[in-house]
Amino acid sequence: MLPPDLPPQERLTVLHVSRSVDGGLAHVVAGLVRSQVAAGLRVVVAAPPGGTLHAAAATAGAEVVLWPAGAFAAALSGARRLARLVRRTGPHLVHVHGARAGAAARLAVRGRIPTVYQPHCWPFEAAGALTVRAGEARERRVVRCTHRVLCASEAQRARGTAARLAGRWVVITNGVDLRRFSPGDDDARQELRDALPALCDAVPAGAPLVVCVARLCSQKGQSTLLRAWPKVTAAVPDARLVLVGDGPDRVALRRTAPPGVVFAGAAETTVGWYRAADLVVLPSRWEGMALAPLEAMACGRPVVLSDVGGARECLPPDAADACLVPPGDPAALAGALTTLLTDAERRGALGERLRDHVRMAHDVQRTAGAVLNVYRELLAVPPVLTAARAGR
Repeated sequence: MLPPDLPPQERLTVLHVSRSVDGGLAHVVAGLVRSQVAAGLRVVVAAPPGGTLHAAAATAGAEVVLWPAGAFAAALSGARRLARLVRRTGPHLVHVHGARAGAAARLAVRGRIPTVYQPHCWPFEAAGALTVRAGEARERRVVRCTHRVLCASEAQRARGTAARLAGRWVVITNGVDLRRFSPGDDDARQELRDALPALCDAVPAGAPLVVCVARLCSQKGQSTLLRAWPKVTAAVPDARLVLVGDGPDRVALRRTAPPGVVFAGAAETTVGWYRAADLVVLPSRWEGMALAPLEAMACGRPVVLSDVGGARECLPPDAADACLVPPGDPAALAGALTTLLTDAERRGALGERLRDHVRMAHDVQRTAGAVLNVYRELLAVPPVLTAARAGR
């Protein structure tokens, strides 16, 4: 576990930095923290107050420190606060998550400590042309202070390469906790649905149930799903759609939602929703590799996804035709949902195929082990690398 030049009495210290404290990014960080604490590392998590990340990290045995990161534009002030925090905690390696924390952390460390940057989503994916160019230029500057850029998919790495980011790349796909996300008892499906408060009065017994677990925001594409839904109910009149999550688009989505849509709000745990569903959908506009589809697949549920970064790579090749639709295409999305909702035998076979694939390729323990191997590689060399070497 320890690199050869680290004193045996000193545990390896990893500092995880994140500005996101909820949602998929925070779940990925929490999963890494749990595995690294179990492996004997000293783990420190720096993040703003609020959300679930602090509690999850502390429960896992990590040290938690508050980092009031400030607005995205205030990268310099956030970097100064983070530099003081780095001096206080003394990490051997910094692992920074997300674009919002990425710029501040790398400005704070400036390559003096081995630094792993995991973008999760590139900051320039969804912006207008001018903002895209500015975001790409900012990433090109700070990538020189990055020892490894950790991507969740080859598609994400290719997008970074297209933006002329001269990073030293490593691709490690996301994983899920297979002990937590596992199939439920199909015979008890209705009992499970009855136990979910949002469904008690909104979903008739036995109704086909489609679930979307995601933050209610532009990235996740729920507006496309709502436009598709009337075509689904035209073919399957008793079908119901449940949006699990909250976010800035909640009011606008509620205003445009057609009949048959239930807004369940944020959920402390999503396992019950996956097990209650007949089908899980995520119509994202962009991703690195989304976590929710992997969780649903681990629970034995078929999925329909928009064909954006990482979606194709998270599926077995023989499932792509059934599961993938073009992003922003309500007609294609409605067609894929209807096809699966009207064929229970095909849904069951697809769910089993996807579950087996996740167990083989996306176990979080495998992901965590691959990340530890990156750490070992970086700590086997002197911690200070020149900007030119780090950018090769």
